[in-house]
Amino acid sequence: MEEIIVLEIKFKFKDVEDTIYPVILKDDEIMVLIDCGYVGFLAAIENAMKENLLNCADLTHILITHQDHDHMGALCALKQKYPRLQIVASEKEAPYISGKRKSLRLKQAEALQLILSEDQKQFGEEFCDLLRSVEPAEVDLKVQDGDTFNWCGGCEIVGTPGHTPGHISIYVRNKKTLISGDAAALENGNLVIANPHFTIDMEKAEKSLNKILNLNVDEIICYHGGILKRC
Repeated sequence: MEEIIVLEIKFKFKDVEDTIYPVILKDDEIMVLIDCGYVGFLAAIENAMKENLLNCADLTHILITHQDHDHMGALCALKQKYPRLQIVASEKEAPYISGKRKSLRLKQAEALQLILSEDQKQFGEEFCDLLRSVEPAEVDLKVQDGDTFNWCGGCEIVGTPGHTPGHISIYVRNKKTLISGDAAALENGNLVIANPHFTIDMEKAEKSLNKILNLNVDEIICYHGGILKRC
């Protein structure tokens, strides 16, 4: 049986309540988790799966859409606890996920520290420390735009750079569903660029968003915002 299961993980960061939406692709052969939350979210992922009558021990792959801490923060912990998991990411993001290159988001945050006002610097340094706390994990399978898999009857990797250079989304063909990562966020019923202040290349991000908007899909699942139905 081919299924797309959206996990809803609610959490509170300081005084702000938020929700992320990792996705499970499941059929008789595989179970793929797409993105896995912040550092320390191993238990949250496990609990969200249990609520959907799933078990992390049955996961075969984790696909990481890009290098940001809220998408790969729990990756190392998951790999350590469930070592048979294969980690999938784009060729361009793999060096950052594996720790071979310094996180672009951390570079961006450290550069921002130099221009922050004094009353903002403490928060900025806490954010840098959070980014530094992300443990790397080796990528087992490197993919690129157009690569296909037989997951859930057929999936295609869709290159959606901009938010980060190697950001990818996943198109599940027979479900006419796109899992967008941070290439698109859902706000007030509209698809928008996620976190524009932290987008590495705004021009490419806009092209990727337009690419998504022009796809023939019935459903778009956004990591930030949830599900947009177009039919």
